[in-house]
Formats: sequence, structure tokens, C-alpha cells
Amino acid sequence: MGKNFIGLDTEKTEQLANALNDLLSNYQIFYMNVRGYHWNIKGDNFFELHVKFEELYNDLLLKIDEIAERVLTLGHRPSHAYSTYIEKSEVPERKDVSDGKVAMENIVESFAKLIRKQRELLSLAGDADDEGTVALMSDYISQQEKTVWMYRSYLGQ
Repeated sequence: MGKNFIGLDTEKTEQLANALNDLLSNYQIFYMNVRGYHWNIKGDNFFELHVKFEELYNDLLLKIDEIAERVLTLGHRPSHAYSTYIEKSEVPERKDVSDGKVAMENIVESFAKLIRKQRELLSLAGDADDEGTVALMSDYISQQEKTVWMYRSYLGQ
């Protein structure tokens, strides 16, 4: 059982890097969807949602960078092509959404997919004694669970 330069099992870190790259693909598509919602939103809640979507895509952009840097920290290369993102993402690409309720429903659905993937990564990282990835995923999950609750409340769910 070989160890990498930060003392983690090389086979397990390869699995983690692959799972992180999968997560990265989903984040990138989600990010672009939210940018589109921000740009195209119309209607009564324009001002409120325009600002909310900007907050969300700025947060997603930070997480995208953290995920890519975690892949690098594990000794692997982050995916960096949109063709890869589209191929691997379970978050579907959304085009021309201008209705706030539809955008919010899509966001809640996307977060559900991200949270599930992050829980899987949390388990993998725990098995690999990878505290760095555990901490990152744990932070994301707790933050996003609260966000989903708030967005679902907005939708009256």
C-alpha cells in the first residue's frame, strides 16, 4: 500500500480525486445555470432573486476553486473542460430560464444531487483518513442543507 506526498494511500486518493472531479463537473454546470438565472430572471421578484442568484453563484465559484485545489492537493489533476463537465454532470444544463419559481426548483434539485455526492465523498474520505476532504465536504453539506431549507421555504414546500 503506497502513500502519496501527504501520507495518504495512493489508491484511495485516486478514488477520491475521481469523485472530486465528478463533483467539480456538477458544480460547474450548476454554476453556469445559476449565472443564467441571474442574467435572465424576470417578474415580480426580479430584484430579490437577481441578488440571491448572484450570492449563490459567487459561493459556487469559491467552492469550484476549493474542489479543484483539493484534487491538486491529493496529487491529481482537476478536470477543466466543459465537454467533460457536461459529459459527467448529473446536474442538467438549464437554458433560458426566466421564471423565478422554476429557477428556485432547479436550484433545490441541483443541491440535492450535490449533497448526495458530498455525503458519498465524506464516506470515501473518512475511509481514506483524508481529514482535509472530510472537513470540506462536512462544511459544504451543513451550509447547503440550511440553504435548501430556506429555498424550499421560499417555494412554500
